[in-house]
Amino acid sequence: MSRADDVSRRLACAVRIALEAGRVTMGYFRRADVRVETKSDASPVTIADRESECRLRDRIGAEFPDDGVLGEEFGETRGSSGFRWIVDPIDGTKSFIFGVPLFGVLIGVERAGRSVAGVIHIPALGETVYAEQGGGCWYRGVGEAPVPARVSATRRLSDGLFVTSQVDSFARRGAASAFDALQSRAAVTRTWGDAYGYSLVATGRAAAMVDPLMHIWDAAALQPVIEEAGGRFTDWQGRPSIDSGEAIGSNGLVHDEVLAVTRPFGHSHAGA
Repeated sequence: MSRADDVSRRLACAVRIALEAGRVTMGYFRRADVRVETKSDASPVTIADRESECRLRDRIGAEFPDDGVLGEEFGETRGSSGFRWIVDPIDGTKSFIFGVPLFGVLIGVERAGRSVAGVIHIPALGETVYAEQGGGCWYRGVGEAPVPARVSATRRLSDGLFVTSQVDSFARRGAASAFDALQSRAAVTRTWGDAYGYSLVATGRAAAMVDPLMHIWDAAALQPVIEEAGGRFTDWQGRPSIDSGEAIGSNGLVHDEVLAVTRPFGHSHAGA
């Protein structure tokens, strides 16, 4: 079996289990009895995060027992196959907690330090975007057949939508003026962030998504999705990376315009 087949099998599994994990989270969505805890890094977590990640780990372990798994809630289980799954069971837990339907399930598959397959699933909206290296990017809505996903043809931020996750995260890394500059350049700015913002880029609705602070599990699914949709996914210095602690996902055409704003803010910072 070829390496391409190995990746395709994992992507098919990733899409299937992302939908399953999404159903787990939806079982807790907007329930008043869901208790919110605070982790050591001051970020929130719920039983939905933990149950969803457990489900993902169980399914991955059953189908690919030699693969490694790294997840936000339960750390890393090392493997021997050369593949590592990197999962975020609820990307946008704050949105989930407040009943906002823009949280997502993120699953990335990494090989040799590069993410080769990724899934963004937005369970409350029923939208899924997924890709593998060299296989294109695909979008599927509720009850719909998959269709190719492509970034927009917008050439300037002044004609496009710029999205981010949380405005004050720019200030937390000493880059408040970067947000101000991006907002002033863009036609429209919205904080439809987290996984949903990158799905907007991959499907041609947003021109650029910028995050000043993020973890590897926030980024691993995004690189193949954005790139296979025809865009660029880099850190703030323009390096393709899933572990720089920051990200820019764009349609590619506005990427250099965004980098002109972000590059002066130095080297990468650890995720939020």
